[in-house]
Amino acid sequence: MIRAKPMGGNLMSGRSLTRRQALLAASAAVALTCCRPAAARQPLRIGSLRFGSVNWLLETIEAEGLDEKAGILLERTDFASNQASTIALLSRSVDMIVSDWLWALRQRSEDEELLFYPYSGALGAILVPPDSEIRTLEQLANKRIGVAGSALDKSWLLLRAHLQQEKAFDPAVDAQPFYGAPPLLSEQIQIGRLDALLTYWNYAARLEAAGYRVLAEMTDILAALGLEPAPPLVGFVWHKDLAEHFDQLPAWFRAVEEAQAILLRSDEAWERLRPLMQIERPEEFTALRDRYRAGISGPWQPAQEAAAQELFELLRRIGGEQLLGPNTSFDPQLFASAEGSR
Repeated sequence: MIRAKPMGGNLMSGRSLTRRQALLAASAAVALTCCRPAAARQPLRIGSLRFGSVNWLLETIEAEGLDEKAGILLERTDFASNQASTIALLSRSVDMIVSDWLWALRQRSEDEELLFYPYSGALGAILVPPDSEIRTLEQLANKRIGVAGSALDKSWLLLRAHLQQEKAFDPAVDAQPFYGAPPLLSEQIQIGRLDALLTYWNYAARLEAAGYRVLAEMTDILAALGLEPAPPLVGFVWHKDLAEHFDQLPAWFRAVEEAQAILLRSDEAWERLRPLMQIERPEEFTALRDRYRAGISGPWQPAQEAAAQELFELLRRIGGEQLLGPNTSFDPQLFASAEGSR
């Protein structure tokens, strides 16, 4: 750091400063202040799954220079699991993660003042092998159904609600569900150990590219349950007090929206992402790109909030305390806009 020499005693041998010397001293002090380096920008620390699709968005933001345009310094951390990323957010090791708003609502009920901004409305699907005789959801009765996740997976609960309401059977009772990790279940259906598979959108895209037939989209299930427009389930989650030391949240979400718009219209942007997508066959690239694009969502809308509340009530009836905890209620304050998060 540049230090100014003391002015006064040595120059005038103890005499008081003249007006001209005083002005020179003041000018020097101002100049030194102006020359001090500006304080470093506070980074936005984002945690994401190592192979999650949000990395495609983050890569696009950086490749297009949208972070620099917004004056934002990104600091990215990869995690191996959703649990690790949520722990990092709650322990303040990162500022922001991508998660679902049901988890965020549960945390708000436990005094974590979280906010949510939608990132993706992409949902999973139910698939069957190319040569399967299963043509309708009713034919899932007595069949071996793989379910990505656990018995509390939200898509599985919604499928159960739909089939109980419309088809008068519960696949948790009247079929043979097998719960597990998506990659494992994808292998199991390919070697003939499952008759159908309910899985996440990116795994559904890969199976679809391999010729597996979509029996039903989860968006269809939501519509059949009267949950329209389908509310995006996944988004950025952060503590409300982040705005106290990072005042660029509105600029960040504008960058997110610009990147999403680029991914929606630009095939060239997707070619840049190809190495990150772990493509095994050319058809997978197109299927993943198209499903991602179909799930791009803008800012939270009032109609989506109303549908989200209906969805919450439905899942609370089916999943109960195991899914949402004993005290969780629907809190509209979670769904802050970028401007409202400041």
